[in-house]
Order: sequence, then structure tokens, then C-alpha cells
Amino acid sequence: MPPLSTLRLSVMRAMYLLMAVGLGLTIWPSIIAPAQPVADVKTVVRALLGAIAVGALLGLRYPLQMLPVLLFELLWKVIWIFAFALPAWQHGSLDAYATQTLFECLPGLVLVPLAIPWGYFMQSYIRAPSEPWRPARRAEHGT
Repeated sequence: MPPLSTLRLSVMRAMYLLMAVGLGLTIWPSIIAPAQPVADVKTVVRALLGAIAVGALLGLRYPLQMLPVLLFELLWKVIWIFAFALPAWQHGSLDAYATQTLFECLPGLVLVPLAIPWGYFMQSYIRAPSEPWRPARRAEHGT
């Protein structure tokens, strides 16, 4: 596969930067200085999103190696929107928190697919042979 263009890598880096800055401003303050010392579902989400922000920072340096971060970003949003938010909206049970989260997720449904190099993804993750389940045995040399 030919190398990706500088423009494509720059678009990926821009997406990683947007993710890192956005999560850095919204999630990391509540990780560094939580309002209450609790460990509940919301803190699990914050920890997960904080880890995504760190992965996005790595994506600035290694955009192709960190492609799974972009895939994860897209997949969790697609799953949450279609499996939870839209059904709740259809039944009139979408609360204020979920409505805000839905509107925060919608740009990701547009921007992240634009940043993902789909040809590279197909070649590297779908068409490429899988890695072996076990390491190949080394031939032992007699002495």
C-alpha cells in the first residue's frame, strides 16, 4: 500500500488534537479534582474518556499506530446513539444528560469517519493476514 499523504496524516492529527483538547478541557478537570470521592458509573466513564484523551495525544505523534483510538471513538458513539439514545428519544425518555451527550456525540459521527483513512484500515485490518495465535517455534540448534 502506498504511504498516506501528508494531508491525510494532518487530518488524522487534527482529529486526535480535537479529541485530546476537548476531553482535556471537559473530562480531565473532574479526574484531577473530583467534586466528590465517589466511584460510580459516571467516574468509570470519565476514566475511560481520560484514557482515550491520552491515546489521542499519542496519536499526534503516531497517527497510524493509534488508529484504533479513532475506531473506538467512532464505534462507541455509533453504538450509544443507535442502541440507547435514539430508542430513548423515540419513547420520549431522553433526559437532559442524554440529550446533551447526544448533541456532543453527533459531530463525531461526521468528523471521525472523515479522519479515518478507510483504504489503510481495509488493507491493514481487514485484508491483511491475521497474526498467529501462538508464536512460531524456534528451531533448536544442536550443540
